[in-house]
Amino acid sequence: MTEAWLKHMPVVAILRGVTPDEVVAVARTLHDAGIRAIEVPLNSPEPLRSIERLVQTFGDECLVGAGTVLSPDKVDAVRAVGGQLIVSPNVDVSVIARTVALDMVSMPGFSTGTEAFAAIGAGARYLKLFPASSHAPGHVKALKAVLPADVAVYAVGGVTAANLQPWVDAGVTGFGSGGDLYKPGVDLGQMADRAAGLVAAVRAALKLS
Repeated sequence: MTEAWLKHMPVVAILRGVTPDEVVAVARTLHDAGIRAIEVPLNSPEPLRSIERLVQTFGDECLVGAGTVLSPDKVDAVRAVGGQLIVSPNVDVSVIARTVALDMVSMPGFSTGTEAFAAIGAGARYLKLFPASSHAPGHVKALKAVLPADVAVYAVGGVTAANLQPWVDAGVTGFGSGGDLYKPGVDLGQMADRAAGLVAAVRAALKLS
């Protein structure tokens, strides 16, 4: 099942600005470091082409999909090229419902308890606190006391290998990493080191085998 990759290593690499010509090399570097979920935001150059190349190259080895998905028709477009992950910066119940209907993984962005429960009501089981840097771990801890136990909260935006432990202590079970891992023109060797460091920190914080 596609969600298994998120349980294996609960990190989503966000490749904003990646191009189809470089996406496979970038993703392979992340894969070698242990990351198994990759998001290509739809405001990147030719994002659907990049997603299609990732699906063709990695097959069942990664959970691949799109970020910045703002409408149900974009969900359909991602599914048409084989994507299985739909990430949004907001809670749009029509986007979530369409994603769930297509048996894809929905990860909408939320801030408040009201938004979280709206997303859950639409079928989401992964919630993205975004931007996490606008909040503190205590915000998650309070929400986790009332959220269903089977709903995972990912912290995205401003969370790094150096500061993720307090978020884990508060109940966060996954992370998204964008600019700290990838920016257009990044040196792949440096990215490999950062990815390995993040994976090691997540494994240690969450006590993963």
